Amino acid sequence: MDFVGTAYSLIPPLVMIILVLLTRKVLLSLGAGIVVGALMIESFNLKATIITIWASFRDLFYAGGMNLSFSEFSIGEWDVWSIQLVLFLLLLGILIAFLTATGGARAFGNWAIQKIKTREGSQYTAGLLGLGIFIDDYFNSLTIGQVSRPITDRQKVSRAKLAYLIDSTSAPVTVLSPISSWGAYIIGTIGGILATQELTDFTAFNVFVGTVPLNFYAIAAIILVFLVIKMKLDFGLMREHEVRAQKSGELIDPLRSDVPGDLQDDVQESEYGKIYHLVVPILVLIMVTVGFMISTGIQATEGAVTVVSIFANTDVNFSLVAGGLSSVIVALLFFLIQPGEKSNIFRVIWEGIKAMLPAIYILVLAWMIVGIIDGMGTGEFLSEVVVNANFNIAFLPLIIFLVSGGMAFATGTSWGTFGIMLGIAGEIAANTDPDYLVASLAAVLAGSVFGDHCSPISDTSVLSSTGAGSNHIDHVLTQIPYALLAALASVFGYLMFAFTQSMILGLLVTVGTLVLMAYGIYKKVINS
Repeated sequence: MDFVGTAYSLIPPLVMIILVLLTRKVLLSLGAGIVVGALMIESFNLKATIITIWASFRDLFYAGGMNLSFSEFSIGEWDVWSIQLVLFLLLLGILIAFLTATGGARAFGNWAIQKIKTREGSQYTAGLLGLGIFIDDYFNSLTIGQVSRPITDRQKVSRAKLAYLIDSTSAPVTVLSPISSWGAYIIGTIGGILATQELTDFTAFNVFVGTVPLNFYAIAAIILVFLVIKMKLDFGLMREHEVRAQKSGELIDPLRSDVPGDLQDDVQESEYGKIYHLVVPILVLIMVTVGFMISTGIQATEGAVTVVSIFANTDVNFSLVAGGLSSVIVALLFFLIQPGEKSNIFRVIWEGIKAMLPAIYILVLAWMIVGIIDGMGTGEFLSEVVVNANFNIAFLPLIIFLVSGGMAFATGTSWGTFGIMLGIAGEIAANTDPDYLVASLAAVLAGSVFGDHCSPISDTSVLSSTGAGSNHIDHVLTQIPYALLAALASVFGYLMFAFTQSMILGLLVTVGTLVLMAYGIYKKVINS
């Protein structure tokens, strides 16, 4: 029986999600989803299933053919994109260890607690930093965590809450900015859609700018972050984490041992630590990464060099590795020249590597199941549901938002959803009523980020957990209620748009509904 491209293709992600909810063991759940998906792809042929699982792992790092002999690999055949991201995570772990060993993290925390004296202030700091670093979601998630963690830890903000603040600002602000890796990719995709559909009255950049106020979910998610901080909207599982953090000082569930980004064993902190021991390496990380992003973007651009073309052609992961290596070297030099008794340098490096292994395990398995789900044709099946549906064109943005959300949730990739759904939404709008083109494309972007926020196999969520030092499943389960809240407000916004064709009214309804629901939850929380 052929399961590919049918409703049965939803089974692997559903198995994985159900197991996550029942067991909260992410590696077990991802592994089960991979095995079930591979079995279905190969019609339960055991030998072929094993080969498919191996291929899903091998293809993450090696771009050659079906060859099991490692001795025949050549450098040109390696998939450097995934290798670079794993290398950056290892460098980041080593950086964290040296920032701890030099005493820089503690010194920065001591300084910050004098300047930022409230839990609310520490959360605002994380949220505002999330909006400020908008050039790439990976860069945002990991960098903001390193800067914010010493501040929020001192104010007893749970790591799950910090992960939410990071995740719910990184992707939303990046998808709204044309000067970002996401914005450049989306603009390039829109340009291809306009050329294919021969829509000469539009330009790709103008269409992208037009999607910004119609991207109701991204706007609602950002607003909700600051409503949550101001109104102390800690409900559901998030409330448990926050209450425990404030009462006992335990920022992580004590039953969770697999916490990415946290040092597993003690690294001796130097008593001579200074604030610059943390600030300077972080600044080096930011400046070198951004510098290489600009440099690689310029080098890869053919023709006129613009800000958008730079970010469209930049090599993000290579830039991250360059920035990570530079910051580790600076932190290492600070460590070496410090006086007094210090940890063994190799112990510090090993502890840093161990701190990142949980994140790498999760990320690799998440990438594998994304490949399996792609082989199952889950995305294509969901897209066919839209194409074959018979509905009023006015409701196209709403339907596109919901389907894109479901697709990103099931596949764990917003970019993959962009690649499938932007073309479908553009074709439907172009062939029925081009007036709905911008709104339909905006709905794809909104739904993709929504589904990405809810998916346990989203790489952005994995990296947000890593940056915050939170257990990954704790982060996903605490973020989902807030994502659903912003999504529900967006649904009302797209309904208003369907009835009125007014972007302003749709946005006002989205924001108004969000505020009213937040206030209702606030009243319930303070009375409980």
